[in-house]
Amino acid sequence: MVQKKLLSVFEIFIIVAVASFPLLLNFPFRVNVFLSWEGAYRMSEGQLPFRDFGIPLGGMYWVIPAIFFKIFGAQLITLVKAQVFINIISGLVFRYILIKVSVIPGVRAAALLLYTITFSFFNFWPWYNHTAIVYGLIAIAFVLKFIFSGTGKLQWVWILLASLFTFFSFFTKQDAGGLIFFICIFLLVYVGWLEKKWPAPMVYLGGTFLFIAIAVLFFSRFEFSYWFNYGQSPHNARVSVADIANEFFSESQWLKFYFFIVVLLAVARFKNIRSFFADKRETIFLLLTLGILCLAVIFQITSYTPVNSNIFFHSFAVAFILHYLLQYLPVKVNSSRIFLLLCSGIMLWWSQLYWNYMQRIFIKSGKEVGIVHSATGENVVGLHNARLRTPEKDAAVIPQGQWISYNLPTLKKIKLPEPTVKGIQRLMEMDIVKAKKDIKVLNMSELTFLAAEMPYALERNPRFPLWYHLGVGMFNREAEMFEDRIRNNYYDVVLFEYMPGVNNFYPFRVRDTLMAHYQRADSFIAPRSSEPGTIEIYIKKP
Repeated sequence: MVQKKLLSVFEIFIIVAVASFPLLLNFPFRVNVFLSWEGAYRMSEGQLPFRDFGIPLGGMYWVIPAIFFKIFGAQLITLVKAQVFINIISGLVFRYILIKVSVIPGVRAAALLLYTITFSFFNFWPWYNHTAIVYGLIAIAFVLKFIFSGTGKLQWVWILLASLFTFFSFFTKQDAGGLIFFICIFLLVYVGWLEKKWPAPMVYLGGTFLFIAIAVLFFSRFEFSYWFNYGQSPHNARVSVADIANEFFSESQWLKFYFFIVVLLAVARFKNIRSFFADKRETIFLLLTLGILCLAVIFQITSYTPVNSNIFFHSFAVAFILHYLLQYLPVKVNSSRIFLLLCSGIMLWWSQLYWNYMQRIFIKSGKEVGIVHSATGENVVGLHNARLRTPEKDAAVIPQGQWISYNLPTLKKIKLPEPTVKGIQRLMEMDIVKAKKDIKVLNMSELTFLAAEMPYALERNPRFPLWYHLGVGMFNREAEMFEDRIRNNYYDVVLFEYMPGVNNFYPFRVRDTLMAHYQRADSFIAPRSSEPGTIEIYIKKP
């Protein structure tokens, strides 16, 4: 009993400690954080998606960050605080799921450690792919609560809550919500067949569609069709059977390995079909694990940015494999020695996720960088300087270790390249920015936080895109709207981020129109450590 309590304390400590660790750090400006900040800022100011701005996904992603903006202020670091909350909930939900399927306590704690360092520690900024999965795992937890809660009127509350969080997942990102829906309905259909009780899957199905229908009816008064780019091309489906098959059979080494081992252990555990269906708890565990692996196979194609958005599958697969494997090995499954061995192995396996932080503290860098000569004058060539950076690359991408802080409230604990900071300072000192109170600004850059710093009013228009990636977040209709406004000198200042190496991340055609009708007053490098970009400042021609 004492050992179980200690494990529980360890689990809660790991969940909270790993999730909270980012609060101790200063951060370089995050690529793509502009989308998280502006959506949360708009919603914290009372704006609604599809009514006040257009987005190519549901609005549930920004709900938690918007609430945190109201509490802590519209700072970039507030997004990290919101993610700490999301990661704590995520860890508690994963632990609850493993408890419900009766995973061996030591294995459960080790799998939780893996989950926190891969899915929580790896995601310390909010992103919609991650949030959609967290909502989905909460839905699965409520389904398991229903399955193992016995009888009573309260059990139907768990089903409706599962429906609600499936809806939340879908209205964060539809592919994640759809895949979570199939996992939940599959588990409920199995239990309905086993116990000859069919209301559960029907209630879940009806509840999910009811929540979706209510949201659709509410938002259909506005430009809800923007989500699906309804009424104009393109309508490119991200679900491609060919892409899924290619990625699975040509890559996906861990997924294929897990499928093989999970099925192998299932065959060893269930001697025949009758025993497979007889043990509800173990069958649920197997079906859930296989469902998560199938979700990961599809999710890596439909949500390919960022890389490893499906990394959560490791924790479920490892929990299943260790739970059954240790039962076949001549060891005491709940011994402290085995638990420490499991935790040590997991930390060694995934050391790449935390080693960058450790080496800054414990290892003194002796890297040879650039052209280096020995004491005798010989040219030194090594791992770190065999390939030299060109002057063009050095000018475009500044190492994050050289980034600096800037004393704007929204940038508390955030660092940017020095040329970016100086560029922002020049922008803030422009006469038109300082003198005009109702300045009209089009900010097609990653510096969306300037809305709170300059400040300027964000445009409210159901067709105004929150995301300017042409073909993803906006389309030709929206590009034409901006081009017409530029031709008519609607904006006083335009910020445009030019990234020639990325396909229309900010629309090239809008830049062409700007160059023809506006005057470029300044430019400076964008706060990026990967694909370089330049932020250009345009004003009206005299």
